[in-house]
Amino acid sequence: MQGGWGMNISEIAKMAGVSSSAVSRYLNHGYVSEEKKAAIQKVIEETGYRPSAQAQMLRTKKTKLIGVIMPKINSASLGSVVAGIHSVLEENGYKMLLADTRNNPQKELEYLSVFDEKQVDGVLLIATVLTAEHRKMFKKMRVPVVLIGQHMPGMRCVYHDDYHASLELTRLILSKGRRNIGFVSATHQDTAAGLDRYRGFCDAVKEAGLEHLAEKYVVSDFNIQAGYEAAAELFYRYQDLDALICATDTIASGAMKYMKERNIKIPEDIMTAGFGDSELSKVVSPTLTTMHFSYMESGTLAAQMMVNCLSGEQEAVKGIVMDYYLVENESSR
Repeated sequence: MQGGWGMNISEIAKMAGVSSSAVSRYLNHGYVSEEKKAAIQKVIEETGYRPSAQAQMLRTKKTKLIGVIMPKINSASLGSVVAGIHSVLEENGYKMLLADTRNNPQKELEYLSVFDEKQVDGVLLIATVLTAEHRKMFKKMRVPVVLIGQHMPGMRCVYHDDYHASLELTRLILSKGRRNIGFVSATHQDTAAGLDRYRGFCDAVKEAGLEHLAEKYVVSDFNIQAGYEAAAELFYRYQDLDALICATDTIASGAMKYMKERNIKIPEDIMTAGFGDSELSKVVSPTLTTMHFSYMESGTLAAQMMVNCLSGEQEAVKGIVMDYYLVENESSR
């Protein structure tokens, strides 16, 4: 019997007792009766047949490849997003090409260009900083793009309500009687994790008549050491703090390390909170009060949005705002 790699659709059809068009529909995930599907599958399994990806692309004008661009690969939250993406793409017959930009917006633009040139069917961008250059690139793209984690009018987006999550978290800390809250922010170039979470903090303290607290903030990178250093800077500038809200759980864990080394008790001296409801928030001591974001679900929804787009279905909406909920743990009790 001929090896699977050397066979063609006509030979598979003849062996299965079906038409070539039935085999073609089967291979391209079209409708085939259960009886014919079983016959084709049996021949494919027996021969080890593998369709030529290049030939499929020529026939269908589709690569069945989706480019996924992420800011860093060593992130639990982003890993959850990618897991959600993968589950939907795999279920729908797509493969994923993953690119890690290492938090470099210029690399995002480069990968967008590369994916467009290499003719993937679409791109899912787990976005951080969106610049004017990004907008120009999106307009030039020949394939659809879905943004995850950021909102841009006119683009397909799946994102979280970072502003209201921060507003609610700050209100919680204020309700505990804390009146000297500091904030460790991410870069404000990152609209979601940076600017919107800081804005939520500012508006919450303002409505409490504590507008001056908006000045008690520093900016940190997204890692534990940066959180440690940001806390050191903030406590050096403001010795009267009685609470600290950090833009991510990772930043908060670094801040908690700094406080523990200086015998600052959490939550007695300083109530502490973060964002993300990560595994880290559950293993630090005391456990960290945080805002839960549905990262995996955002990945599944974005991937489904892409699949719907590629199948010709029109989405009722281009933007999906994800929900959130408060997880109060030991660091604010």
